[in-house]
Amino acid sequence: MNNDLLNILSNSNKDIDNQVLMDYLAGKLSVEQKHEVEKLMADNHFMNDAMEGLEQVKDPINIELLVEQINRDLRKKIDKKIKLKQRRRLKQYSWIYFAAFLLLLLVMIAWFVIYRVQHQPHLIHP
Repeated sequence: MNNDLLNILSNSNKDIDNQVLMDYLAGKLSVEQKHEVEKLMADNHFMNDAMEGLEQVKDPINIELLVEQINRDLRKKIDKKIKLKQRRRLKQYSWIYFAAFLLLLLVMIAWFVIYRVQHQPHLIHP
């Protein structure tokens, strides 16, 4: 799976740049830029909730650490789900594999019995 898809801040917001969001939180934006961000937040409930959560973080350095931790956790969960799907897929087909093996075994036994009967006819009539 592409690691770019797992990075939650990489190209995650098409309406606004992530650096602008960080500057908004740090209070580095002009009044017009703040108004633009707040307008986008009003239109997008997910962004609004995310900003509220980010505002609760006291230290901006912690935000970067939290994002890295979230990305690691997300990668682990996605890898775990992929492994579970692969295991499920094998379990799904286990009956098919068993049936194919059993059928092959029966065909081999039938061939062996027919071969023995044809080459040793005295076994049939004592």
